[in-house]
Amino acid sequence: MAEFHTVARTSDLGEGEGMTVAVGTKLIALFREGGRYFAIDDMCPHMGSSLSGGYLENGIVTCPWHAWRFRLADGAWADNPRIKIGCYPVRVEGEDIQVQV
Repeated sequence: MAEFHTVARTSDLGEGEGMTVAVGTKLIALFREGGRYFAIDDMCPHMGSSLSGGYLENGIVTCPWHAWRFRLADGAWADNPRIKIGCYPVRVEGEDIQVQV
């Protein structure tokens, strides 16, 4: 079973923000919205842009390059949910944000 990895501290990520974190060689986009944390693959499958720098609103991040939109809850492309990127469980232990990969 996949294990949880500490990737950041709660103070590292403000409300409505995203950041890129690494778990081994995998890049993960970590977001905080509505007081909750979400983790999805950082790379947009369209042209490879970093999703952590995208526009975040109502549980959806919009890719900064070509406006592909992905749901934080399950990694599905909001315009065609058959296409998905990786989505990972997140937990907070004290001040540590941990992602299960």
